[in-house]
Formats: sequence, C-alpha cells, structure tokens
Amino acid sequence: MRFFNKMCTSKARLDGKTVVITGASSGLGKETARDLYARGARVILAGINMEETNEAVEDIKNNPPSWMTKDEYKNNVGELAIYFLDLRSFKSVRDCAKNLLTNEAAIHILINNAGVLMSPSYERTEDGNETTLQVNYLGHFLLTLLLLPKMQSSSANCRIINVSSAVYIFADIDFDDINLERSYVPFRSYAQSKLAIILFTKELARRLKEANIHGINIYSLHPGLIFTGIARNSNRMFRGAAFCVCICDNICVKKLFFKNVEQGAQTTIYCSVDEKTANETGLYYSNCGVSTTYRKANNRHYAEKLWNLSCRLLHLEPEENFSTFLKTVSRQML
Repeated sequence: MRFFNKMCTSKARLDGKTVVITGASSGLGKETARDLYARGARVILAGINMEETNEAVEDIKNNPPSWMTKDEYKNNVGELAIYFLDLRSFKSVRDCAKNLLTNEAAIHILINNAGVLMSPSYERTEDGNETTLQVNYLGHFLLTLLLLPKMQSSSANCRIINVSSAVYIFADIDFDDINLERSYVPFRSYAQSKLAIILFTKELARRLKEANIHGINIYSLHPGLIFTGIARNSNRMFRGAAFCVCICDNICVKKLFFKNVEQGAQTTIYCSVDEKTANETGLYYSNCGVSTTYRKANNRHYAEKLWNLSCRLLHLEPEENFSTFLKTVSRQML
C-alpha cells in the first residue's frame, strides 16, 4: 500500500477532443497519453526521439490502462499522432506550433509534461539559455503562447496543464542571473524551473482573466514521488543524494512512499478531465486535488517580473493588451 496515492475517478470521455502532450514517449507522459487515448481523444505525442515515440505509440495501442479491459480498449479509443519537438530550440518550438496550427482542426488540451532533471555540468542551448531552464520552462512558455489562439477558437472548455514539482519550495528566481551562469548547481536549476512553471501558470491565468478571454483554464501540479531511472542518477543533484537513493531503492520504502508511473500520471489526468476542475484556473494540484503553494510561488510581483523577463529572453516585448501580445507572438512563426 502506498501513502498519498489517489486515482482520478472521472469517467469523462474525450471523443472529438485533441490533446497535445510534450514528452509523451516515456514515463508520465506516455501513461497520460494512454489514459486520454482510452477516453477517445486524438492524442498528439510531441517529442524529440522519433524512434522512441513510435515505440510508445505501439505500446499504447496494445496495452490499455489498468481501469479498462482489452476488449473495451479495442472499440473505444481515439487516435494517436506524432509531431517532432525539441524544446532546446525555440525554432523547433515555433516549427512544431506552426505544424500543429496548420494540420490540426482544433486543440482542446495542452499538457506541458516534458522535462529534464539536470546536467552535471553547465550547458547552454542554441538560444543561449541554460538547458534545464529552457526545456522545463521557457520552451513550454513559448509553445503555450503560440497555441493559445487556436485553443481560444477550439472550444469553450480548453485546458493547459503544466507539470511542476514540489521541489519548487526550495527554489528562488535569480532575476539577475536566471541562467545561473555565475552560480550553477544542478538541483538549484531544476527547482528554479519548477517554481517558474507555477508562477507562469498563475500569471497566465491572471492575464487571460484581465483580457476577458474565457474558456481556457490553466493548472500546475506535483505528480508525486516516482522512483524512475532519473532518480537513480540523482547523485548529481546534491550532496547525500546517493545515500537517499540507496534508502529509497529498498522495496518496502518504495511501496510505502513512491508511485509507479501510472499512479504518478493521475493528477495530470485529473486536471485534464475531471468535471470539477473545469471551473478552476491558476491553481496548483497534488494527489488529484488542489494543494496550497508556499513562499515565492505566492508572490504576484515575482510572477509578473518573471513573465517580463521570459518575454525578453524570447525577444518579445510584453504588452499590456494581451490579445495584441498574442498576435505579436504569432508573427514570430512567419
């Protein structure tokens, strides 16, 4: 029996809905894709490794989620599609968005799931940003802005789900050195990116409301403790991590405190389909429910300041008129 393990109980169908999931070739993203595909959605797996993503598609097609039998799975599923997306490149993000806008009639749910844990050494992307910051946060910031107009015209009930982590509580945003060029520590970089995701969620919800743009709700979440291959490499994160991994690798500890990937995907699925969350926006979730945020995550000034800095890193001028701003962002794809 695992502690803190709630499952999404919604039976909602997604027939006729289109879902975009970044990083869906493995882990939480793949399990989320499996569940939403079983609900009848057209699920788009956006990722960098096409071979791995094709393998994920075959696995999803052949293996239903635990709540559905194989016979039911044969007749009630949706569609699966693949798009190339490299979050380390803003050009790739723009190209992917352009392809989605051109080829897809609508986008109803966007799940910003992809992420990297950390690099033992400092790395920059082709755009000049620290890799963890760009992959986990800035790339998703740009993708979301580019897809917002399509979502706005798709339905009166669209959702954007941003996968964060409880480690945000250890983070701060270094506005003078957000790429941590002078003070890079792998764990600090990762935690900062997860705090940025929560601040972005709250700020986007606020801007949409002030612009009188309705029908697009935004959620951020902590999926829970999932002991994967990433965790085994976490000795690069901080001192003592190797000892923690040794303790956590104990089978009894894992059963008590950790989730498998299907269980870890439940809060993402909950934010994507649950009927109650259709009336909520800008909130943070854990274990299939609203959770309280702490410290810097509650600082509205921080959220606005981060928004403006993010725009500058994307060579955008933040404008007070949000609708005009989205048109400016869209012109970057031309």
